[in-house]
Amino acid sequence: MDRISARTRAIARTGIIAALYAALTLLTMTLLTGAAFGPVQLRLSEAMCVLALLTPHAIGGLTLGCALANLLGIALNGSGALGLLDVVFGSAATFIGAWWCWRFRQNTGIALLGPVVANALVVSAYLPLMLAAAGFYTIPFTDISLVQSYPLMYLFGVVCIGLGQSIVVYGLGLPLLAALRRTRLFESDEQSQADCKL
Repeated sequence: MDRISARTRAIARTGIIAALYAALTLLTMTLLTGAAFGPVQLRLSEAMCVLALLTPHAIGGLTLGCALANLLGIALNGSGALGLLDVVFGSAATFIGAWWCWRFRQNTGIALLGPVVANALVVSAYLPLMLAAAGFYTIPFTDISLVQSYPLMYLFGVVCIGLGQSIVVYGLGLPLLAALRRTRLFESDEQSQADCKL
């Protein structure tokens, strides 16, 4: 019975985390137009990456939530087939970042670098294609063409997405982590998964 309840709890936590991530991304899309999918991203949902320091269930939950949010982005923004790049590779970046958080959970500062670096490096690789398809033909605030300057656009993306991720993950995520650690919500996960290696 204990094994069944542990599995049920794991599935429920994964689903709740996924739903919260997708809902927060949708809220970001609604309130901060362009901040969830543009060249400078401030997804409020990325603060939830700190959950991966508390439970391994956050790895699947954050990844699934990101895929759902990016599918919503396709539906709402009409980005078509290029939007699938975000579903596949954006979700992969989230998986890498969440796995990194869980792996290095003993050192919060290092752990939270995972989502920042993964998103900055991965999302910046395909974002110029999506932006050009959406009608952005120059790097914002410059005259540098997206069409002719992919390396410059990639570098711009790494800087901007890394900065946006840092603001959200450290600025919002750390207070969220502190608040969650004061609760007993993830206490059983921290004890039972202390030696878990992914």
